[in-house]
Amino acid sequence: MADDVLARAARLGPVRLLCIDGPAGSGKTTTAAAVAAVLQAWGTTVTVVHLDDLYDGWSGLEGSLWPRLAAQVLEPLRRGRPGRFQRYDWVAHRFAEWVDVPVAAVLVLEGCGSARREADAVATLRVWVEAPPAERLARGLARDGTAMRGHWEDWMRREALHFAHQRTAERADVRLDGCGRMTR
Repeated sequence: MADDVLARAARLGPVRLLCIDGPAGSGKTTTAAAVAAVLQAWGTTVTVVHLDDLYDGWSGLEGSLWPRLAAQVLEPLRRGRPGRFQRYDWVAHRFAEWVDVPVAAVLVLEGCGSARREADAVATLRVWVEAPPAERLARGLARDGTAMRGHWEDWMRREALHFAHQRTAERADVRLDGCGRMTR
């Protein structure tokens, strides 16, 4: 996948935007880290932005997410300037410190909603990662604790609606299973 990103033209100003999308707990973060490591080993500058740091809590998939991301990160990068965003603090339930996003050859945007239709004009490559719902829920509860089950189940319902509306899986350039294997 790293070679696919580099083989394609930058569409976000000087930056190639790699969107790694899919349901929560499917393996997007692991995929992003693996691709970033390969690109960096090849001498490519890479920045990874996790949408978990930008959601406005458990209901943050829609609403202000994309307008903030576009204004604070994507538009400055398109102009060849660093971006920045305010990181969401899941414990305090509010936005916290500002995070700088340098101009790199590749921006890996990882998280549910990263490959929405609004990204199509600037995305170099859109990746869909999926895993069975029970496995995803188990991964999430292992990370966040069983007390978060209600939040996870609500999030899974919301993301299913989002993905159906956006047709994200159908629009993806690359599809992977939860273990990183290509499915088409």
